Amino acid sequence: MKIDTINKNEYQEVVNVWESSVRATHDFLKEEDIQYFKPLILNTYLDAVELRCIRNNQKEIIGFLGVAEQSLEMLFIHPEYRGRKIGKTLLEYSIHNLNVTKVDVNEQNEQAVGFYKHYKFEIIGRSELDATGKPYPTLHMELKK
Repeated sequence: MKIDTINKNEYQEVVNVWESSVRATHDFLKEEDIQYFKPLILNTYLDAVELRCIRNNQKEIIGFLGVAEQSLEMLFIHPEYRGRKIGKTLLEYSIHNLNVTKVDVNEQNEQAVGFYKHYKFEIIGRSELDATGKPYPTLHMELKK
């Protein structure tokens, strides 16, 4: 699997992958939360991170990550492509090439918490609210040395 960069004109495609992934894995989110985050991701968050992706044979983005200041801010895989080591490939790339050492994860997203624990991240803290002040507890995780 080849890691690729993402152009600004592909941001809507990235948001589509994000939304599909969130709907498949974040069943604790309310519909209004998804609608709240969509324009923020498109217009603000994607410009604030270093983006990388994996594409399918048709050159469509099927998984992506975003990194800022050694923190994995985003890692989303299109649900049709889950279980194919795309997340693992992107995470390992972020650690080895973008110096990722930490990640914040929704506590209610147990699959993601388990995924990061499997790759040697440990919980170092917890916040009752997410970064936007919404009532979604967040676990702060750090890569064990």
